[in-house]
Amino acid sequence: MRYNSTKFGHSCPTAEIRCSVNRFRRSNFMAAAIASDAMDSVPLDIAAVLNALPEPVFVLDAQDRFLYVNLACEQFFRSSSATLIDRPLGDFLQEDSTVFSLIMQARSSHSSVSEYGLTIETQRIGSHFVSIDASAIAETPGQVVVSIQERSIARKIDHQLSHRNAARSVSAMGAMLAHEIKNPLSGIKGAAQLLEGVVENPGDRELTNLICEEADRIVSLVGHMESFSDDRPIERGSVNIHEVLEHVRRIAQSGFGRNVRFFEIYDPSLPPVLGNRDLLIQALLNLVKNAAEAVPDQGGEIHIGTRFLQGVRLAVRGGGDRVDLPLMVSVRDNGGGIPEDIQLRLFDPFVTTKTSGKGLGLALVAKVVDSHGGVIEFDSEPGRTEFRIMLPLALMRNKRS
Repeated sequence: MRYNSTKFGHSCPTAEIRCSVNRFRRSNFMAAAIASDAMDSVPLDIAAVLNALPEPVFVLDAQDRFLYVNLACEQFFRSSSATLIDRPLGDFLQEDSTVFSLIMQARSSHSSVSEYGLTIETQRIGSHFVSIDASAIAETPGQVVVSIQERSIARKIDHQLSHRNAARSVSAMGAMLAHEIKNPLSGIKGAAQLLEGVVENPGDRELTNLICEEADRIVSLVGHMESFSDDRPIERGSVNIHEVLEHVRRIAQSGFGRNVRFFEIYDPSLPPVLGNRDLLIQALLNLVKNAAEAVPDQGGEIHIGTRFLQGVRLAVRGGGDRVDLPLMVSVRDNGGGIPEDIQLRLFDPFVTTKTSGKGLGLALVAKVVDSHGGVIEFDSEPGRTEFRIMLPLALMRNKRS
């Protein structure tokens, strides 16, 4: 394995970065292989793999006519392959669909382009909230292979909107109650402290201590709730994401993560991110702390990485705006995984698997990422959980201004 040295002096296993390939990109390569040959000469294993995928995959020629479709694509467009092949995509989608601009971008840039959170709607196929990956086929100029994802990132992003609505409801309640709760708690704690000075019975003194501790705990919880109620725009500027990650790692290794092995896989060529340094530290520290608490006592590992994602965009629902999210930060651990029954609610306030947890850490992470105009997603299974944050770069703002 070859290693590249970063500006921080850490080793970056290049091979591991290159192995982090999206499986939909792999399906695109297989579809491209099919499109380059006659259908009856397609190797059975490649065609079988593509037809086994639950996601639609299709290949277009330079005139946007279908050259190949898998079974899921037939179901998506509600038409057989015999009907689709050689027909233009425009016969099945509206002419002003963003899908066409995405395909044109992939074709003109000779690269892969992704967009999250698109709505495709026609009378024939109905309405679908999807993410799309379009890749130009280098060997055959003009041809583009497209994969549509309905149940992965798009669903997660859509659910995150519900997460944030729930968080806003909780924050509104927290803001309203915070003042009313803190004042009487201060009086209760003050009275308990006065009693502590006059009681002689050790049992009574223990009870007054308990009152003070519980009052402090409630004040702390209300403070966390108040953090959700602040919806003011954050101050953002150019932030070196690797400096932020190094700061987080140092905090972790000097405290809660002292028994964990850390691996850093950085892309040292990344430009600054457009963000708020303190809030990014807060969010990433929460993710790393969760990872450290999830890994086993012996052999615990946390992998922190950065990558540049070419052509990744988020469609802003309810409008025509699109946000480029080319910088990805990942935090991966080898813990036991997240229970499936809470994965869809993971970013909701008060959802936790910890017996002593408040369930506000990941909700706060989601709020910070949202305030940066980014997206957070995760994959989890026993032995491997990875959180990925996609953010805009500082130079993106300069290009728009």
